[in-house]
Amino acid sequence: MIVNFSIQNFGSIKDKQTLSFEADASQHLEDTYVVHTAGKRLLKLALIYGANASGKTTVLKALDFLRDLVVNPKEMKYHSFNFSPFLFDKKTILQPSFLSIEFVQNSICYLYEVKFTHQSILSEKLISGEVIVYSRETSTEKLLTEISFGNKITISDNEKKTLEINTLHNNTVLGGYLKTNVDIDILKEVVNWFKFQLKPIILSHTILDNFVTRNIDKGDIEKQSIIDILSKADFHISDISIKKVIEDITDYSFEELSKKGIKDLKPIDHMEVAFKHSVNGNQYAIPFELESEGTKRFYGFAGLLALLIKTPTIFPIDELESSLHPDLYTHFLLSFLQNTEHSQLIATTHNRELLGDTDIFRNDVIWFTDKGEDCATELYSLADFDTSKIKDFLNAYKIGKFSGVPRLSDTFIDLEQ
Repeated sequence: MIVNFSIQNFGSIKDKQTLSFEADASQHLEDTYVVHTAGKRLLKLALIYGANASGKTTVLKALDFLRDLVVNPKEMKYHSFNFSPFLFDKKTILQPSFLSIEFVQNSICYLYEVKFTHQSILSEKLISGEVIVYSRETSTEKLLTEISFGNKITISDNEKKTLEINTLHNNTVLGGYLKTNVDIDILKEVVNWFKFQLKPIILSHTILDNFVTRNIDKGDIEKQSIIDILSKADFHISDISIKKVIEDITDYSFEELSKKGIKDLKPIDHMEVAFKHSVNGNQYAIPFELESEGTKRFYGFAGLLALLIKTPTIFPIDELESSLHPDLYTHFLLSFLQNTEHSQLIATTHNRELLGDTDIFRNDVIWFTDKGEDCATELYSLADFDTSKIKDFLNAYKIGKFSGVPRLSDTFIDLEQ
């Protein structure tokens, strides 16, 4: 599970901002929201509110970028990183960016931090508990990587040399480790956390249905679990029909045949999905493409929920409420909170209705992004405010007591010249 995630000079974020999953002293909904692990009380959920262009998605993209640094190392030394530093300050454009994450894997707490530019990893550090596993510096002149290992690792000179050779100046040490045959348990543990526990970002336009269907077909997700989740969400779906269709090369377009040639083409396979609905005692099979956008979206979310329940997983989701009715949105969150053990959701949202019911949320899971006069993103929690005298959180947010809302002008538009 994530403990803390910090960002500096990345996208709209200028100064260091930290998203924390450490629970505050409140015991409100303790059993629902809080997991006790590695001597910490960690929250399962973080919901980020804020105006459009306030930096909500930047937080998720920074986390996704960090994951990519680890699990997808650059193959060529001339490959650069695709990100933007803070652009509204001439100084920060030239300064390195910084990301750090503290997380728990198998009851051990790790701290991983990395400093980088578009071209290179400048420095990097991994700490286990309070002991340094390794630190790394890259010479900006010769672009050579020097790795110093702590007592936590027993590594031969040949293994160290192999790791340094494979750690290009634009690779992390963890990424370089993935390119080698060297077997170092602690590095493998950390890499596996980034690769398998922390999932890629899910954007509002991400199509999840094919991902879920193929996982059902492989047996990684139980079909009955999806049916049960959809049934509890009032979709009246009693069964799911999945048929693998394999088409021959005549189904390729003329352009594809012309570019690749017949020998290089393989038969196309895709899944045909239909939902069976029970209506007045009768069964009706409706092709997936004819279902509503909300049904399609929640089918994907049902798959995510099944994975979150089955194994410790972390999903960053942008605009969680997209295509979902507010009641269904709340139903999904409560289903996640009540049925998972060590999984986490980090989601941006504009759904304010949840703030109207203090019986189902904790202050420390609510976060806001706001932009200052320098257009830099500030990230802060509802738990940072004294809310003892606030009875209506929804209205307080609407009128701007917590900021994180658009600063709108009047609606009159004069188009006359």
